[in-house]
Amino acid sequence: MTIFQSVLLGIVQGLTEFLPVSSSGHLVIIPYLLGWDIPPAEAFVYDVLIQVATLVAVIVYFWKDLLGIAKALIAGIMKRNLFEDPQSRLGIYVLLATIPAGLIGLLIKPLVEMAFDSPQATAVCLLVTAGLLIIAERAGKRSRSLSEINSIDVLWIGLFQALAIFPGVSRSGSTITAGMLRNLEREPAARFSFLMSIPIMLAAGGLALFDLQDVSDFRHTLWVLLPGFIVAGVVGYFSIRWLLKYLTQHSFYVFAIYCIFLSALTLTVSFIRG
Repeated sequence: MTIFQSVLLGIVQGLTEFLPVSSSGHLVIIPYLLGWDIPPAEAFVYDVLIQVATLVAVIVYFWKDLLGIAKALIAGIMKRNLFEDPQSRLGIYVLLATIPAGLIGLLIKPLVEMAFDSPQATAVCLLVTAGLLIIAERAGKRSRSLSEINSIDVLWIGLFQALAIFPGVSRSGSTITAGMLRNLEREPAARFSFLMSIPIMLAAGGLALFDLQDVSDFRHTLWVLLPGFIVAGVVGYFSIRWLLKYLTQHSFYVFAIYCIFLSALTLTVSFIRG
């Protein structure tokens, strides 16, 4: 991997981790379209680093929210009532919403790893993302705030997050869709989606860092990969801020159209290349 590739893919990760267009899908498709042959071991190390970078971005952006949730949870434990305070209740819901994806991810890990080797399967999954976004806009009533979220909403959103285990199915797109189908407004649905990404990203990042022990000599390539790490974190932070503001006045249709276009482009290139 070159520094140019590292920086470009870092920008892609920072943008697409939070925009509803699938970061994992882009990390499969972009190198394929550009004809980059990045060694699998190096690509794995890079993917771990930029996922950690966007995790840092979401933690920094929601730092005040997370601090408030942590304080409320501690107070709730002391009072032996975790559901009395809205902030504490939100923290419990965020944790519960991550369970379905975590369990399903462990059960079908080999199948998911196979999907990461197939740009064509990833392109098809992008169509799933587009369909989810269109359904959210057509079916959601958008009449509820984040304070009205309940345990049924949480289970529903958590199940949708499990879809995003496959590259091409956007995690933010699927979970925001789930929230909107439960009649949450766009911005609260996105905010909950980003908050619930933190535990799942922590767990995935922890497992990936553990797997790094099996990668030999990865430290020698860090100087090339670190620019991508920095760029991914910075771009990720600003993409969160932009999307939350954008969703107060705009729909998801533009992202659905983009997913359809990228899917069609990938499948066309695949057909031409044979």
